[in-house]
Amino acid sequence: MQNLQNKKILILATNGFEQSELEVPRDKLRGAGATVDIVSPESGEITGWDTDDWGEAVKVDKTLDSVSADDYDAIVLPGGQINPDLLRVNDKALALIKTFWEQKKVVAAVCHAPWLLVETGIAKGRKMTSFNSIKQDVINAGAHWEDSPVVADQGLVTSRNPGDLDAFCEKIAEEINEGKHLSRAA
Repeated sequence: MQNLQNKKILILATNGFEQSELEVPRDKLRGAGATVDIVSPESGEITGWDTDDWGEAVKVDKTLDSVSADDYDAIVLPGGQINPDLLRVNDKALALIKTFWEQKKVVAAVCHAPWLLVETGIAKGRKMTSFNSIKQDVINAGAHWEDSPVVADQGLVTSRNPGDLDAFCEKIAEEINEGKHLSRAA
């Protein structure tokens, strides 16, 4: 994995995130030298969903109200069905994601988290992938959906499912190290 020393990454999640889709990127990106903050609308802890039942709690480093995209190089959006469904009706969460995109920073979403890219309008005109059950939502939002493990489009990184997390993390690191993505016209 590429070196991410001096890089800061925000993982935005709430209760019901898919356990591995938060923990694997958190651990791999930290292992590459990045500072990674778990950010949530709630303080304290949030609880994951582990395949077919509630999983483990994860400590929240900062609340959504206390962070700014200005302080980070990338945002990572874990999936699961519950997490992105709750976040896509949270105006502050959507505004934060949009700000990362407007600042031409890396935005990465896995599994069902591309719902957040649909909700923010980021999906329109982009090459993307997602969990198969939301494929039509992504297409209806104007994205060019691909049946690939990981798809990158000028700083937008999407992945299908937890089985693709190693490649997802590698692509996030690569995109962060490329820097700002200045030519994002769809």
